[in-house]
Amino acid sequence: MDNKTPPGDRIAKVIARAGRASRREAERMIEEGRVTVNGETVTSPALNVTDTDRITVDDTPLEAADEARLWMYHKPTGLVTTTKDEQGRRTIFDDLPEDLPRVMSVGRLDLNSEGLLLLTNDGGVKRKLELPSTGWLRRYRVRVNGRPTDADLQPLRDGITVDGQSFQPMIVSLDRQQGANAWLTVGLREGKNREIRRAMLDIGLNVNRLIRVSYGPFQLGQLKEGEVQEIRRKILRDQLGMPDTPEPEAPSKPRVTRNRKPRPDAPVAPEARSTKPAGRRGPPVRRGVVRDDSLPENARGASGKPYGKGAGKPGDRPTGAGKSFGKPGDRPAGAGKPFGKPNKPGGKPFNKGPKPGGKGPSRGSGKGRSSGN
Repeated sequence: MDNKTPPGDRIAKVIARAGRASRREAERMIEEGRVTVNGETVTSPALNVTDTDRITVDDTPLEAADEARLWMYHKPTGLVTTTKDEQGRRTIFDDLPEDLPRVMSVGRLDLNSEGLLLLTNDGGVKRKLELPSTGWLRRYRVRVNGRPTDADLQPLRDGITVDGQSFQPMIVSLDRQQGANAWLTVGLREGKNREIRRAMLDIGLNVNRLIRVSYGPFQLGQLKEGEVQEIRRKILRDQLGMPDTPEPEAPSKPRVTRNRKPRPDAPVAPEARSTKPAGRRGPPVRRGVVRDDSLPENARGASGKPYGKGAGKPGDRPTGAGKSFGKPGDRPAGAGKPFGKPNKPGGKPFNKGPKPGGKGPSRGSGKGRSSGN
């Protein structure tokens, strides 16, 4: 007896991956005779197909599956997480942007629940993310009516059975008490129907608000209500361990060439050398600032630095500061008024320069105020 598995994938899975329908809807289409393979109608989903098979759904050829993509959606309250609602209520697909391709929800959020909901165009990604074996933690912010204590929440951490259905241990922490309500953070690794609400009710707490804030590594963050944001495909491949496929490169911007001044140590071409005689240019002198070597010794400040514009300390700045003193040896600007420190220790400031043939500098009248000490 040959028990070898036929090559390829189940036809319902291939239809779901192509984005034509969910896997369950594809199985229903097959049973209704709306699917053909290589021109023959199939009525059983227990059929494997390969890339060489020609598949049509409702007389429309099935296109090749698009690359797997994933979106984050901030679901508001009042919307049903389903493609069609028997009661005629609005669904999340009525709220999605029109330019979004056909997507499926990863798991569900109740009518009155809000927060992060993942959407994908690939049935294989949907199934993988929904399996508890994937091990992704889902975190919720839960507001309950009552004043629970840490001991009241312990049964949820140990694992609880409600109406014969067992729930895995939850990660529960009490954040704060706000009036008659308390805020909790709950983490779980499975997504059974109304699991948190049923578990809380079993320990005497009524949930009046439930917000999913994360699903595995994906965070709700600052995503606004009703907003959709696509997850980068490289991040999706890394998180799911999918084979890496190179993304199309963005067109490169034209390179702009700019004329730059040659470096001092860069070689200069013979034709580019200057014909001007070589000489050394001194550093530029700013207006109102005098270089060190052009100042008389007694015209420098206490720090030994030349006077700048408004520079120096009281007692050091000459009258008329901010103007250059001219050539070395010349009388400083504003001569006739005392400035600086005297030349001789203990001497008095002078008013005029030395007379030709005189014995030394003439002494001032003593009437002017000296800025020295």
